[in-house]
Amino acid sequence: MPETHEITATEADHGQRVDRFLAERIGNLSRSRVKALIEDGHVTRDGEPLAEPAQAVRPGSLYRVAPPPPAPARPAAQAMALDILYEDAHLIVLDKPAGLVVHPAPGNLDGTLVNALLAHAGEELEGIGGEKRPGIVHRLDKDTSGIMVVAKTQQAHQILSEAFAARDLDREYLALVWGLPKPPAGEIEAAIGRHATDRKRMAVVEPRARGVARGEMAGASAGKHAVTRYSTEQSFHGALALMRCKLMTGRTHQIRVHLAHIGHPLVGDPVYLRRIPAVSKTLEPGLRDPLLAFPRQALHATSLGFVHPVTRKNLSFRSAPPEDFARLLAMLGCNTE
Repeated sequence: MPETHEITATEADHGQRVDRFLAERIGNLSRSRVKALIEDGHVTRDGEPLAEPAQAVRPGSLYRVAPPPPAPARPAAQAMALDILYEDAHLIVLDKPAGLVVHPAPGNLDGTLVNALLAHAGEELEGIGGEKRPGIVHRLDKDTSGIMVVAKTQQAHQILSEAFAARDLDREYLALVWGLPKPPAGEIEAAIGRHATDRKRMAVVEPRARGVARGEMAGASAGKHAVTRYSTEQSFHGALALMRCKLMTGRTHQIRVHLAHIGHPLVGDPVYLRRIPAVSKTLEPGLRDPLLAFPRQALHATSLGFVHPVTRKNLSFRSAPPEDFARLLAMLGCNTE
């Protein structure tokens, strides 16, 4: 059963919103979770149910927060092999293969990472947001491979989510791109939003003006601030480059959009590689054909470092590119081991 919390308000708490007050005093429940508990009738003041999260705190009153048992997970548990790099009672670090969708969604209702984690962790999952499920802190695109961290508890989920939001961690990607970036190292700062005509794509767009609400701009959605730092690891035949990219923000398809925007789309990218690159014509067919036929974006989350949300120890993980990506690099004469 989830822990029940009893908190007596003092004069110093007078006038605060009750959902904010309770979230701060409890510590391991987010304000949005406390708000949901109030609205669902699981919070009382002096024995009477609270109905409004925005109510002011009443000094001297006893507030009781009694979360219900986690509801069964809606996605089904489905056993499948997982490459677990680290696991404890609070979190799991794994190496996601390309082709694996992270979360069930229309068109991918099962066979996802969440389904696999439900089968792997089972009853160890404490419950995130009142539902017994793994806490997805960040996502990788279906066809992007590499390291991910997943929370097993509400506390770990909240702290890790805050760390990702604040970019208080180290995350690095390997990307094989067409062309040679100039300069070979730098920073791409360009807002990202939904494409004006193709809603399945993202694009570099005008940043949202301060005070302008979502949907008030015509055409492409107003963009969110996005920054990617990159360096060129190695170049090949004057036509390709292996790059290391670090995300300073976390937007949908950020690396793919930013690199395509500066004229260096990822090898194999089915969305942002819009035509056969001109530089490919300089390659011999034995090199050019496998590169043009590569069926996914050549992008791999190669390292992740963060502070453990409970033990506060520094954790660091590295992962070599998977077999298909490694074959491309070996063909080009690069060894990333």
